[in-house]
Amino acid sequence: MIWTIVVGIIAGWLAGLIMKGDGYGLVWDLILGIAGAVVGGWLFGVLGLSASGGTVGAIVVATIGAVFLIFISRLLRSA
Repeated sequence: MIWTIVVGIIAGWLAGLIMKGDGYGLVWDLILGIAGAVVGGWLFGVLGLSASGGTVGAIVVATIGAVFLIFISRLLRSA
């Protein structure tokens, strides 16, 4: 659980860099990163992909999940 939080924090920071624009700020990017770690793992499972590569793989999956969440949240915010 703690490892997911640490990976999520790193992923949220990376996702904030990737998804430039009118962001939510550092704290929300980090929260979205933690949630993105969970969503990324679920998303990869649904797609039948596995995240190998240890820590780096976990960070990549969590970053993809966080980018996905930021994208969805921006869509909902603009609607």
